[in-house]
Amino acid sequence: RRGTRRPLRRGRVAASGAAAPRGESAVEALIRTQREASVEGGGARRVAAQHKKGKLTARERIALLVDAGSFREYDAFVTHRCTDFDMPSQQVVGDGVVTGEGRVNGRLVYVFSQDFTVFGGSLSETHAEKICKVMDRAMLVGAPVIGLNDSAGARLQEGVASLGGYADVFQRNVLASGVVPQISLIMGPSAGGAVYSPALTDFTFMVRDTSALFVTGPDVIKAVTNEDVTQEQLGGARVHTAVSGVAHRAFDNDVVALRRTREFVDLLPRSNRHAAPRRATDDDARREAPVLDRIVPDDSNTPYDMRAVVRAVVDDDYFFEVAPDYAKNILAGFARVDGRTVCVIANQPDELAGCLDINASVKAARVVRFADAFNIPIVTFVDVPGFLPGVNQEHNGIIRNGAKLLYAYAEATVPKITVITRKAYGGAYDVMSSKHLRGDVNYAWPSAQIAVMGASGAVNVLHRGASADALAAATAEYEQKFNNPLSAARRGFIDDIIAPRTTRARIAEDLDSLQHKQLKNPYKKHDNLPL
Repeated sequence: RRGTRRPLRRGRVAASGAAAPRGESAVEALIRTQREASVEGGGARRVAAQHKKGKLTARERIALLVDAGSFREYDAFVTHRCTDFDMPSQQVVGDGVVTGEGRVNGRLVYVFSQDFTVFGGSLSETHAEKICKVMDRAMLVGAPVIGLNDSAGARLQEGVASLGGYADVFQRNVLASGVVPQISLIMGPSAGGAVYSPALTDFTFMVRDTSALFVTGPDVIKAVTNEDVTQEQLGGARVHTAVSGVAHRAFDNDVVALRRTREFVDLLPRSNRHAAPRRATDDDARREAPVLDRIVPDDSNTPYDMRAVVRAVVDDDYFFEVAPDYAKNILAGFARVDGRTVCVIANQPDELAGCLDINASVKAARVVRFADAFNIPIVTFVDVPGFLPGVNQEHNGIIRNGAKLLYAYAEATVPKITVITRKAYGGAYDVMSSKHLRGDVNYAWPSAQIAVMGASGAVNVLHRGASADALAAATAEYEQKFNNPLSAARRGFIDDIIAPRTTRARIAEDLDSLQHKQLKNPYKKHDNLPL
């Protein structure tokens, strides 16, 4: 009937606004209704389906991530520009992604949150433009980018325009690398080209049972290789945190994931131009830890938990581990000492005797390079009998991959403090932030053993064919010379041999004296890391 207004379809753009309340113009009414449509996303039915899967909506996630009332949305009125496949009749305000800025513990962050209730969170040209805008702004002002990913992939109706959108995002991931921290939360599916943006960011967290990452899905794999595999078996959280190493943490649900991300962000600087926040603590910087005096077993082949060493040294027993379920023979993560954020790398004698292997080298190198890019001091705890021997390791490139960790430590210019708790054998001694790789302060505990290899192995080489009595005597002589830190200390490779209980106080003092360290590498366009 002439003059009758079409009602606003839930989650859609209306042709005109609803009847304006008294004092509200027609334009203001249209703006209000479209903003309301943007907030509704795909509508109540699809929101209910999202909740039924145990997932929060895009806006609910942002509300939990940032400080209450701090979120300022960008581009709420954006709609897609696709003209094919009847898409003009399927306009949804916001186009499937919520973007903007907010605060985490009072500090600025930029956020994008994909809305699975709108076209399955698929990426269109305008969807990508919204993400690129917040990434550009983040680099401009120096603030972290946090992506909440929940997307079926490229929007098929847009074809190459969607692929171009992905490439635009990838380019910004690369440009932002080392400039601002980038964190990806996988909170639903992420398939095809969509997986490469999280892969380019600094840290990737997943949600158990509801998230997945894969380049080709189960149906394609079945068609090409005739393998039957579920989405969870192919790219679920357990696979990527324990097997592939693609993701760095997995959490039980959206709420836990977002809360832990808030904790993590609080450890990091806003950008490479900012210092990490220093937080007040009641944990005395000079506190002694007597437990450390007896934590290393008398038998050098008996394992112990290096995680207990780390927790005894850092503030308030708090250690945010990165990839705790992957390459368990090395620990990597972030903590505070005297309120200052530090990166912690530590061999783990409880797993593979603390040997370095391919996965451990790659895992630790990635975290060391992040810390160096963002001016975070590196504290290294060493108990390493060497690189893991084996045909599999050699054939899969332990030389090239082990060199990544060596390279990461050697190029790092941030303060580097190293504590050798027990074994430091062979090339692994060099790799683990030794004095020779510009370590600033290198300590050893009295239990430290710094040598080319263990006594029995060395003696069998040096005295091959000798009698049992001669081997025993030679072993005792070798142990006296090398199974202690004195030989290295005499050469200045160790700055001091310290009582284990004083480790925290020593590190706190060193962080204070090194806070204004200035060291630059030679000019270069970029390095050539052994990828």
